[in-house]
Amino acid sequence: MADEIQFEQNFKAIAGIPETVFPGVQRILAPNPGPFTFTGTCTYIVGDKHVAIIDPGPDNQAHVQALARALAGRTVEQIVVTHTHRDHSGAVPAIRSHTHAQTYGEGPHRAARPLHEGESNPIEAGADRNFRPDVTLREGDLVSGEGYALEAIATPGHAANHLAFALRGKNCLFSGDHVMGWSTSIVAPPDGSMTDYIHSLKKLRGRPETFYLPGHGGPVQDGPALVERYIEHRNAREQAILRRLERGETNIPGLVQAIYIGLDPRLAGAAGLTTLAHLENLVSTGLIETDGPPSIGGLYRLA
Repeated sequence: MADEIQFEQNFKAIAGIPETVFPGVQRILAPNPGPFTFTGTCTYIVGDKHVAIIDPGPDNQAHVQALARALAGRTVEQIVVTHTHRDHSGAVPAIRSHTHAQTYGEGPHRAARPLHEGESNPIEAGADRNFRPDVTLREGDLVSGEGYALEAIATPGHAANHLAFALRGKNCLFSGDHVMGWSTSIVAPPDGSMTDYIHSLKKLRGRPETFYLPGHGGPVQDGPALVERYIEHRNAREQAILRRLERGETNIPGLVQAIYIGLDPRLAGAAGLTTLAHLENLVSTGLIETDGPPSIGGLYRLA
C-alpha cells in the first residue's frame, strides 16, 4: 500500500561528531532533535582542503563549535543553503563570521502564496527572514570548488525557495527537507505548496542520482524508489480526502481525524496544514469546492 512507506528511523549519528557518509562528504549532526527535526539537522561538508558547507544548521553554539573544529586547517569556499528554515540556515551568520565565505541560495524567505485575510501559519515561525544569499542560484547553476561541483535543482514545495543539490559526476544528491528517509516532508501553506511539492518530486524521479543525503536522518540508498513511494503516498492522501468528502461536507479537523490514524498529538497542527495543502491542490484541479479561498477553517465538499 502507498501509505506503508518503510521509514528508516534507526539513525545512530552522534551530534557534533564528523562522519564520512560519501567519498569527499562529511556529515555533522546538530543537537536539535524534535518532532519536526527527528534527531537533528544534518550539516554537510563537501570537499577536502577547500570545501563547501551545505546547510550550516541551527544557531546553536555547540553545533557552531563542532563545525569550527571539523573545519580546522581547511578553507571554506561556499556556504550553501537548501532553504530558509532556521534549523538549516540559522547558523549562517556565525559560520560566515568564522570563515568569511560567500553564501549561496535561491533567495530570501518567501511564502508560496499570499496570506489570506486573517490567516496565520504556526510553522512559519521557523522561517529565517534574515538570510540574504550573496549569490542567487537558479535551476542548473553550479557551485564549484576544488574536486566538487554542486548543481542546483529547484525543488519548491516544502518551502518556496527550496533547492536540492546534485554532486556533479557522482551518484549523490543532497535532498534537504524535500525527500527524507525517516518521514514524509511537511508541506504547510502558505510557506509551502502541495502542487509545487508534487511537481518537484516528479522532477527528482527523472534524475539519475540514487544516493540521497537528506536534511534529517540517514542516507537514502535508493532515492528514486523512495520518491515514487512519496508520490504514491500523496496521491493516496488525496484519494482518502475525496472518499471522506463523498460522505458530505466537512472541515480540516474532521479530515485529519479520519485520515491520520495514530497521529502524534504534537504533529496535529502540521497535519492540518498539510491537509490544507492537499485541499488547495484539489481545489485548483476543480475536484472539490469551498467558499472563498481554501483556508484552515473552511468547509470542503466535492465539486
